[in-house]
Amino acid sequence: MAAPKRFFVEEIADEVVLSAQESRHVKNVLRLSEGDEVTLFDGSGKEYSAVVTRADKQGVTVHVVREDVSDREPKTDVFLLIGALKGDKTELVVQKATELGVSRIGVIYSRFCAAYMNDNKIDRLQRVAREAAKQCLRASVPQVEYFDNLEAALMACADYETKLFACEFLSAGGSSLSDMGVSVCAVVGSEGGFSEEEYGLATSLGFRGISLGKRILRAETAAIAVLSVIMYEAGELR
Repeated sequence: MAAPKRFFVEEIADEVVLSAQESRHVKNVLRLSEGDEVTLFDGSGKEYSAVVTRADKQGVTVHVVREDVSDREPKTDVFLLIGALKGDKTELVVQKATELGVSRIGVIYSRFCAAYMNDNKIDRLQRVAREAAKQCLRASVPQVEYFDNLEAALMACADYETKLFACEFLSAGGSSLSDMGVSVCAVVGSEGGFSEEEYGLATSLGFRGISLGKRILRAETAAIAVLSVIMYEAGELR
């Protein structure tokens, strides 16, 4: 499969100079030259057809020809909240969540988290989301943000129609998603999961507890599984 000729830009104008990284990709990987057509996106949900007007040692410039309509964005607004994970597992979740179509991703520090976040790590996760959107042909890039406590994260979901809280200690075979609204917030814990007190806080704020089944899932698996079910019920994977 040919590599997609899609490039992220911070701002759209008639003439756009691609970043150094994107310019290297144009010249060294795709080997594009003047006159070749490319697609630009700025993460806002819009795409633009453009033509390469310069590709040399100084960089790559493209001329925007028109704005195109993208039909790849889900109609359901999904906000994933995931506990901070060790190593590069949070990056994996951000990548797959972007591919599945979430609109927003929040990383949480909760009681049993053994990992921590800082501004550099959040910036890195935002780049992961951007690259994932580029590869899966999305025109929107999910916003990645950090919450240093669970309550603040849960409060950020106040306006969502359906609020789900995944817990490994809940009985399997409980809640159905057949009545899911057009905006969904789903919360999945870190490797240590959630405490019963944290679950109680969530239910007091209108969250519905959902089981992760009879088997114990890794945190990254749980997040991807929950999102897959949500997107299937929303009609995005059919």
